[in-house]
Amino acid sequence: MTNIVWHQHPVDQAARAKQKGQNPVLLWFTGLSGAGKSTLAGALERALFEAGFHTYLLDGDNVRHGLCNDLGFTVKDRDENLRRVGEVAKLMVDAGLVILSAFISPTREERDSIRASFPAGQFIEVHVSTPLSVCEQRDPKGLYVKARSGEIANFTGVSSPYEAPLAAELTIDTSKGDLATQVRALIDYLTAINVINADKINALG
Repeated sequence: MTNIVWHQHPVDQAARAKQKGQNPVLLWFTGLSGAGKSTLAGALERALFEAGFHTYLLDGDNVRHGLCNDLGFTVKDRDENLRRVGEVAKLMVDAGLVILSAFISPTREERDSIRASFPAGQFIEVHVSTPLSVCEQRDPKGLYVKARSGEIANFTGVSSPYEAPLAAELTIDTSKGDLATQVRALIDYLTAINVINADKINALG
């Protein structure tokens, strides 16, 4: 684009992060439909929120009600959907927030493209690796039944491939263990890389 220059305002990401007492990052939850991405991300956000951290959860279905309501489910539209989400997430991280996103995002290319748009360490990939058989048993939206009957074309895991991350920062199978333990693992990781202060979390008991 020509004649468009990024305007650097006097309040920057570092100042916003300091005010909030946290280091902003994007946690990108990826996995099959029914894997538990939204449930896990929502439980983590609740724990962080209750401890006084500043967060926002970007959910796959929710963004299609507004930001991406003009997009369908072709490969091109899905790519554009994730591109928009990535750009919004960048702005929200710049605002000093801890962002959680829950999207199937089936290809490594899509996820790696978003990762590349963030400084090193600000994109954290969380592979929700729940097996397909478990996801189909859950089938909370009845999508697998429709996909198996041919009502939904190009459905990830059935008629369209899912490319699992090769080097995700965290891998969690929600069919193993309980939600509280899984959230604790995420919090321990965020503490270890200095995104959050463990004292605030521990104060909740």
